[in-house]
Amino acid sequence: MGRNSLRRKGDFFAKRRFSQNFLKDKNIARKIVNSVNIPAPVAALEIGAGTGMLTQYLVRSFPRVIAVEVDSQLVKMLSEKLGQPENLQVIQQDFLSVDLANLIGILPEGAKIVVGNLPYHITTPVLFKILDNHSFFRQAIFMVQKEVGQRIAATPGGKRYGILSVFSQLYAKVEYLFSVPAHLFYPKPGVDSGVIRLTFRQGRENIPLDIELFRTIVRGTFNQRRKMLQNTLSRLFPQTILSRLEIDLSRRPETLSVEEFIQLTDQIKKIKNIERQ
Repeated sequence: MGRNSLRRKGDFFAKRRFSQNFLKDKNIARKIVNSVNIPAPVAALEIGAGTGMLTQYLVRSFPRVIAVEVDSQLVKMLSEKLGQPENLQVIQQDFLSVDLANLIGILPEGAKIVVGNLPYHITTPVLFKILDNHSFFRQAIFMVQKEVGQRIAATPGGKRYGILSVFSQLYAKVEYLFSVPAHLFYPKPGVDSGVIRLTFRQGRENIPLDIELFRTIVRGTFNQRRKMLQNTLSRLFPQTILSRLEIDLSRRPETLSVEEFIQLTDQIKKIKNIERQ
């Protein structure tokens, strides 16, 4: 067995370089697809179709399905397993290099969802790509490492609440739906998985005036999460700005809600604009 392979499944070897762990339980696959709860979705985008465990139920549930899969061998297997459903298009490409605007452009008008069993090693970049393009979708259903899913859905005040929580909840209502034990995958990973649902907010309400400033503040404060805001923000902004903020700077970042991070960002933005005048 080559160094890039883990375990044989039929005529296919899972590849380490793609972090391939395939769901083998049909009931869980159906449960994931049935977790979509928005009215009349017209299309689904699947990230990492793999062996087609989710794909087979997506094509039964949605008028149009696009499945993106990087592994050419799996793309061939998908065609052999599923045949050629008229409502399915399989694209062989790394999802992180996909032009989402072009991809969404070929889909019909209406509510769209994105779903996927995300490889552990690219969960964060995939999540941020979807968040950056959240306006294309009404909902996302992702299976991720359990701990990561709990962090994404975490509420203020706990150890799990952090950068992933704030960025995700800025754009969506996040729900941790259920856990999936490791033995339901092949090869069996070392950790359990969890399924999360993100229902994206419509419009620009509750979005900070300056999204890049928001990201700078969230990252800058959580990178030293045990320190008070006074200490972490002083590394980013002069005291002339901090002295005018209407927030208790003795608080730690994990105690701030998403709304409070938005308010903090907007205050700093306005103060900076006044100082430029």
